[in-house]
Amino acid sequence: MSSPCVSSIIGTGSYMPEKILTNEDLSKIVDTSDEWITTRTGIKERRIAAENQATSDLATEAARRAMESAGVKPEEIDLIVVATVTPDMPFPSTACFVQRNIGASNAVCFDISAACSGFLYALQIARNFLNAGTRSTALVIGAEKLSTLVNWTDRNTCVLFGDGAGAVVIRAVDSATDAPGRVLSTIMGSDGNLVNLLRVPGGGSACPINAENIDSRLNTIHMEGKETFKHAVTRMSQASEKAL
Repeated sequence: MSSPCVSSIIGTGSYMPEKILTNEDLSKIVDTSDEWITTRTGIKERRIAAENQATSDLATEAARRAMESAGVKPEEIDLIVVATVTPDMPFPSTACFVQRNIGASNAVCFDISAACSGFLYALQIARNFLNAGTRSTALVIGAEKLSTLVNWTDRNTCVLFGDGAGAVVIRAVDSATDAPGRVLSTIMGSDGNLVNLLRVPGGGSACPINAENIDSRLNTIHMEGKETFKHAVTRMSQASEKAL
């Protein structure tokens, strides 16, 4: 009887747009300063994608670099999962655009939406496919063009977000093999009671954007900063302990 499969990260890649938006630049847009941002967040600068760059473009560049790192060809990839809350469009999936761009014709493609934790969700989903033996080589990408959701008049949120993408290639290996990069443990969780802490309230089926509400900026990021921070730190600590 053969040993069950486990997943191993065999290549990584990332991409950041060229444009840099510094804290000093932001101080000219909203009432803030480099000192205020740095002491509260540690952030000095963020990258902003060009107007003609879509999320799939960022994802594609990261994917190509991960594939080069892993030494795999496009036809070897049989699963592409993109984690994003800024897809190119509601459908088809951003993963399908990546598939077309890199020529991975054998891949099953879909997106998942889990905001900040999206990449971790995508990694676990792909890992389950590989461990079950239904797929063998997956491309997992976290990509965002959050500059399209930022309210540039809100100093509490506009300082936090930027654009970019990261990708890994994971491959199913025999569990008896001591492969480097093995994914040893993952912990996932959700709490629907906290949906109002960090959200984009407009633009979906519950609140479509129309002429009456477009000036309310409902299609931008709304965040309860202190509560989000408190829950994030607590839950990440708990998850780390469980994973260990």
